[in-house]
Amino acid sequence: MASIFSRIVSGEIPCYKVDENEKFLAFLDLNPLRKGHTLVIPKTEVDYIFDIDDSTLAEMIVFAKVVSKKIRTVFPCRKIGMTVIGLEVPHAHIHLIPIDVMKDMDFTAEKLKLDSIELAEISAKLLSL
Repeated sequence: MASIFSRIVSGEIPCYKVDENEKFLAFLDLNPLRKGHTLVIPKTEVDYIFDIDDSTLAEMIVFAKVVSKKIRTVFPCRKIGMTVIGLEVPHAHIHLIPIDVMKDMDFTAEKLKLDSIELAEISAKLLSL
């Protein structure tokens, strides 16, 4: 069975898109640590990020860099934190999170509860850049 992220890529499950090209998709995390918390995935399902071939992985990082600049424009912060955990979904993904302090990337912290209207507004702002 395809991962939830592959089902998002195929359009079977909707998402709040941030950016997209032929190889990668960026969309808002539905359980964000901070507003603007975005996931970057390859459109081809690969479970472990370090199993992605070198050139595609490099392209994914460059794509994430472009997305991070958009996030920082909409959500001013000290930096955009980037992390790869990859245990919760068997599809490689990068978390991009606006941060001001280290604890902003604490995945054990309570997640924000954003409604669909706010998620759609954030998505629209980021897509417009």
